[in-house]
Order: sequence, then C-alpha cells, then structure tokens
Amino acid sequence: MRIVKYWWPTLLLMGLIFYFSSRSRLQVSDIYAVQFIIFKSLNIIEYGLLFITMYRSLRNTTKDFDWQNQGNAILYSIAYGIFDEIHQMFVPTREAAIRDIFIDTLGIILAAILLWRFLPKAPKKLKNWAK
Repeated sequence: MRIVKYWWPTLLLMGLIFYFSSRSRLQVSDIYAVQFIIFKSLNIIEYGLLFITMYRSLRNTTKDFDWQNQGNAILYSIAYGIFDEIHQMFVPTREAAIRDIFIDTLGIILAAILLWRFLPKAPKKLKNWAK
C-alpha cells in the first residue's frame, strides 16, 4: 500500500504528459514567439513537477541515501523527457526536438534547486506534506 500511496501522483503525471503529447498540436496564438513561450513554459512546469513527485516517490519507497534519490529522480525525469520526445515522433502534427529535452531538463534542474534550497527552511506542516 505504501508504494501505491507514494507512486500514484508520479504515475498519474507521467500518464498526463503522455496523453497531452499524444494529442495534435494546439494553436493558442498566431504569433510564433507567444506560442513558443506558452508551451515551453508549460514543459518547464510539468517536468519540474515530475521531478518533485518522482523524488517524493523514491524518497519514501527506497532505502537509498537522500542524495541518491535526488540524483535518480533527476535521471529518471530526464529519461522520461527523452522517451516523450521519441513518442512525439510518431504523433501527427507533433515533432521531436533535442531543444525540448533541454527545456524539460531546465524545468527539472530548476525544481531540484528550489527543492534543495527551500524545503529545509519550509514550515513543518509543508515538510510533513512533502514526505
């Protein structure tokens, strides 16, 4: 039951990422720069959240040291980003781009920095929720 409790948010988010990358490309603006900024910002946010949920899952279900869980969460999240780009090669109107892997990685690294910087200083209630 412990595994289900800690892994369902991560698996749900991975499923949502897969689902949205399976859909046809959306057009929110006729201006390329606006379109690019909106969707790449969403990538940064979703992969940052993936890292956080992955780290929480690993931290609570493995016996590894905390730094190993952090490193593994980064690697697994990047690997999922690569998998998602490969998946998009087979979706009509979508394309795979190395640039997107770097953007996903940026979201992961930013989330890791924020987590390492601010979680130790967070209120006890927030720390307990993060566990």
